[in-house]
Amino acid sequence: MRIDPLLRALSEPTRLRIMRLLAHMELAVGELAQVLGQSQPRVSRHIRILCDAGLAERRKEGSWVFLRSAIGEQSAQPLAAAAARLLNVAEQEDTTFAARCSEDRRHLAAIRASREASAEAYFARHAQEWDTLRLLYGADEPVEAALLEALNGASLGGLLDIGTGTGRMAELLSERAAHVTALDKSPEMLRIARARLQSLPASKVDLVQGDFTGLPFGAAAFDTVLFHQVLHYAQDPGAVLAEAARVLRPSGRIAVVDFAAHDREELRERHAHARLGFSDEQMLTLLSEAGLAPETPCALPGNPLTVKIWTARRDCATPPADTGTNTATRKTTSA
Repeated sequence: MRIDPLLRALSEPTRLRIMRLLAHMELAVGELAQVLGQSQPRVSRHIRILCDAGLAERRKEGSWVFLRSAIGEQSAQPLAAAAARLLNVAEQEDTTFAARCSEDRRHLAAIRASREASAEAYFARHAQEWDTLRLLYGADEPVEAALLEALNGASLGGLLDIGTGTGRMAELLSERAAHVTALDKSPEMLRIARARLQSLPASKVDLVQGDFTGLPFGAAAFDTVLFHQVLHYAQDPGAVLAEAARVLRPSGRIAVVDFAAHDREELRERHAHARLGFSDEQMLTLLSEAGLAPETPCALPGNPLTVKIWTARRDCATPPADTGTNTATRKTTSA
């Protein structure tokens, strides 16, 4: 990293706003354009300058481009760490800049809330036919068999099935779990899952309404956490995985079943996908940043989409801390 391009990149107000937004999460170029109220070509020019200076990084996903900050106060590069500290202090000390950044984040939250509302409406419309819709992208049985193999036949202990949908995976894994907590944001999905799981003992399973961005559980509450065809609905997958890691016990495991990176753009509009799958490199980074140790992934090539199974374990030497930020009331109904 060189000082001249870094200072030139930070000399423009719009680029300062972009860097403060990226300090909080990875964002699509289109999202940035909406928040900033500027054309996408103009925002792309600002992004090119930031990337050339080493302040931001691009990642292409289908026809979308996502941006993330390339600096942080803990960066190994002194200039990158200094730039991150400067931007943090600027927002603390410059009241005009702080107000602008705060307004940008409120605008971004409104954009994302609108997208999430559209996704919720989609789930509500299709709850009854959810299992049939999933079959459009491949048979469940090979994936489920591979998942069981990836979990090595071991007891799952306390299992949290995030985004349980119709409860299919909760039912499949219930025999190997001491207790199953099936969580979903959609009341319609939970109603269907409740009917599916009603044959299980009431003491064996809980159905909980909740959001994967703020799980209504304390730290270190589960031995196994599962995301089965769920993570591609996350606007910020890294934050969702970090939240899942928080509720995982030391030496516990996370399993993510999802699509490999692909270019099926219609899944964004027709099926509310926020992400077009994940590459191994991207998932390795997401899991590692969540404080997890990734294991060897498994691939199940399909037509047209390949399904991947990524697993990771929490290091028993670094149990998660309960930050106190996820104290939502637990809504539990016995199946």
